Amino acid sequence: MRIDGPALLARIYIGESDHWEGKPLYEAIVMRLRERGVAGATVLRGIEGYGRAARLHTAHVLRLSDDLPILIEVVDREDRLRAVLPEIDAMVEGGLITLEPVEVAAYRSPAKESNSPAKESNA
Repeated sequence: MRIDGPALLARIYIGESDHWEGKPLYEAIVMRLRERGVAGATVLRGIEGYGRAARLHTAHVLRLSDDLPILIEVVDREDRLRAVLPEIDAMVEGGLITLEPVEVAAYRSPAKESNSPAKESNA
């Protein structure tokens, strides 16, 4: 799959303790995106944050939270991403989903090492 030029970035903000059908919500969302052929997703675990209820979630030792912020970033062609968004929206009971246009400058997978000759280092 190739993406270059205009694309769409979705950011999905949820909590670490959120679940969907018995598994962590972030895991369920990533699997759904993969099943639907979306180009890629990254899950980031925050160290501190708050949302609509203004309840602070933090990784500080003295106020350890079991519900740290989770951010899932997804980039793909707009049509492909918008097609799966209703399914993702139905999975997110509490959270935030944002969309913004982006331009993909490069989207590559690493070269297969077995098919390419070893490069010498000048270090």
